[in-house]
Amino acid sequence: MTENWVGQTLELSVGNPGHGGFCVARHEGRVVFVRHTLPGERVRARVTEDRGGSFCRADAVEIIEAAAGRVRAVCPVSGPGGAGCCDFSHVDRSGQLQLKAAVVAEQLRRIAHLDRDVEVEELPGTGDGTRWRTRVRLAVGDDGRAGFHGYRATEVIADLRCPQMPASAYTDLADRTWQPGAEVQVVLDDDGNRHVVEIAPPRLSRTGRRDGGRRGAAARRAASAARRAESVVEGDGHPVQRVGERQWLVAATGFWQAHRGAATRYADLVGEWAAPQPGAHVWDLYGGVGVFAAALAGPVGQTGRIVSVESSGQAVADGGAALADLPQVDFRHGRVERLLAEHALGEPDVVVLDPPRSGAGREVVEPLCATGPERIVHIGCDPASFARDVALYAHGGYRLQELRVFDAFPMTHHMECVGLLTR
Repeated sequence: MTENWVGQTLELSVGNPGHGGFCVARHEGRVVFVRHTLPGERVRARVTEDRGGSFCRADAVEIIEAAAGRVRAVCPVSGPGGAGCCDFSHVDRSGQLQLKAAVVAEQLRRIAHLDRDVEVEELPGTGDGTRWRTRVRLAVGDDGRAGFHGYRATEVIADLRCPQMPASAYTDLADRTWQPGAEVQVVLDDDGNRHVVEIAPPRLSRTGRRDGGRRGAAARRAASAARRAESVVEGDGHPVQRVGERQWLVAATGFWQAHRGAATRYADLVGEWAAPQPGAHVWDLYGGVGVFAAALAGPVGQTGRIVSVESSGQAVADGGAALADLPQVDFRHGRVERLLAEHALGEPDVVVLDPPRSGAGREVVEPLCATGPERIVHIGCDPASFARDVALYAHGGYRLQELRVFDAFPMTHHMECVGLLTR
């Protein structure tokens, strides 16, 4: 049996970045995923997680030999033993972009068998890489204080100094006692107003309360995803969001791009790459409140049709209200895979899809390819699931013609990949 290394401090030489905000090292034949490091560094790292097998996880607690690009950590919340908010707080902006490019290139090479030179681009409004975020969901600990989850942990770190959001987003929140186990959604909208909504704790089944294993974890995830009571604490709970001259009133707890420059940049690129002709039939899958549908409504014209599919009833309602003047946009409430299986969407000329972090998967990609659209624009916020979907498209006869990668989440390991797929 492999010795459990938790709590041990190892001296390590750090190698390439891995997908997840760490770099890879090796010690006594095992792989160590080390956070708070850069490739080429020599560090002392404390092991934080070891479940046996071929790898364990560690935090760098001392830098023996630093690499170029290392800076003093910007986020005071996410250091060793801290929150999981800012994986790359210790890396300068150029270095962050290089790390993310290396990760995307490796995922495409390993999973999709594609060799691509990858460049990660900044979004408008990024500035120095801080204060770019316009919405955040905070956890509430057993003591009623709001904060961030510890890295790969359920504990709540009640420290609201993470610099992704402007400091004004957190004003007075630390002074309030919230429901233990609740969540607090904070949004700064495009009119400069703050909206704060308390989301009631999930109602756990007996399995979720008592079972610490997989069944309990599944029950807790299901409870968290279920609809929960919401209480508007500040604002009206419907932030004003704009792309171009169009305005949405979006539920504060609903989905909108977190980076202030993301929605407009993605809509512009989708419009450019989708390039539908007048009268075209377009699918907008996982369409949210219709940001991409609005961008494509003009090109398809009154004789065209855009079917926007979204599983959130609130998003469909908000999108329908914002796009009420566009009769060519048809909002459908339902799951994408179910409507595809039922052949309920017709035959598309162009498809745009922005699936969740887990990607679209075989259940969506295969029937989508079978309909034979001329162009597919696929947005993915996880490089591994994006690469897997690209490989599935290849089996369906589509190739990745264009790729753009955006640093939509500065200081974190996350990024957004946008691909144009054609036959």
